[in-house]
Amino acid sequence: MHIVVVNRWPRFHDGRRWDFSLGRFEELIDHDRHRVSYVVDPVGATGVLADPAKIASLVQIGDVNDFAALRDAVRQVAEEVGPVDRLVAVSEFTLGIAAEVREALDIPGPRPADVAVYRDKLRMKEMVAEAGVRVPRFASCADRGAAVEFARSTGFPLILKPVGGAASIGIHRVEDEAALTVLLDQVDTADHELEEFIDGAIYHVDGFADQDARIPFMAVSRYINDCLSFEAAGEPLGSVVVQASPLRERVEEFARRCVSALGMTSMPFHLELFLTPGGELVFLEVAGRIGGAEVPYLTEKLFGINLFRAWLDAVCEGGATLPPQVGDPSGGWLIIPKPGGLPARVRSVTSLREEFGTIWRELVPAVGDVMEPGGSYDAVHSGRFILVGDEETVEEDIRKIIAGFHLETAPVRQ
Repeated sequence: MHIVVVNRWPRFHDGRRWDFSLGRFEELIDHDRHRVSYVVDPVGATGVLADPAKIASLVQIGDVNDFAALRDAVRQVAEEVGPVDRLVAVSEFTLGIAAEVREALDIPGPRPADVAVYRDKLRMKEMVAEAGVRVPRFASCADRGAAVEFARSTGFPLILKPVGGAASIGIHRVEDEAALTVLLDQVDTADHELEEFIDGAIYHVDGFADQDARIPFMAVSRYINDCLSFEAAGEPLGSVVVQASPLRERVEEFARRCVSALGMTSMPFHLELFLTPGGELVFLEVAGRIGGAEVPYLTEKLFGINLFRAWLDAVCEGGATLPPQVGDPSGGWLIIPKPGGLPARVRSVTSLREEFGTIWRELVPAVGDVMEPGGSYDAVHSGRFILVGDEETVEEDIRKIIAGFHLETAPVRQ
């Protein structure tokens, strides 16, 4: 089998960073049994650590999310090595473009219509609602007049978001019609939707759907704060794995209904939902990939499951075998985002590893480091922590870390 991996992720060797350490293509794909090629961008090239003698072809392009460039690179690989049997893309931001290339070059695997059920926020809510699952009221912004009418009838606040977005990028909480009018002038309305604002706690479910859309593994977690507040307001973001309870059973059944309704098979998923003050579960969105931030690392630590291995086994080997869930562990993670006023040099920083016995991993910048703006959840933020312990203690420690953490920086003169 000829497998082409599209990679935009780096790898780190400083002993501090654990990002992307579980997605080791050189270990998770059998390079002796298969012909394995890579298409990468400059950053992704640093993440290809396979023995060069075992790489069938490697092509570097400027942007793996440029359709024409990626298509031409994959076509070049096919001409050099032979027909492509699998085109592998594991980043949220390459799922859609890889599906387009599969369709253009007639490569087996998910096509754009398949990927839309977990990339297009309008399509996914339509399908889940058809299965009888409660979703927020929603409307496309493609027809600006209809979007404004929807807003008037639904009421404010509302959420404006990109239809194919990820990581809460480009999401706005809209407080009134005047603000909506301004925002609609600033965005591509054909690629945005409006959504009813749901008041409630946000949970996420991270798991794996097998070839029959059943779920042999999933973990339910509760956010501390939310992704939008992290992205838009610079607030800390945390999460705690929920231990056995009637609520967890309800959430697990909710996840089964959603995954079944969307026909998601042979893939990991990251599902988000609301729990309203009245106890109602409401669908938020789902992604057909591994959860971001510290989700995969905590999942492996608690449950012994590398979701990257399961996903690549399903794609490249025809199926994945996950170990049975044993016990009822819990843990959590916390990201304290970068401060404002960057670039800035770190003058002092709080290490809390010795203070909290629940901390398994800690990443804080070193004194003297220059912090630069930008980056997603996997950047070097003010502080990143992964904790292990019972649910109540972990949540309590996360809140204590938020309250007690301190980072002092000084501006860097330009």
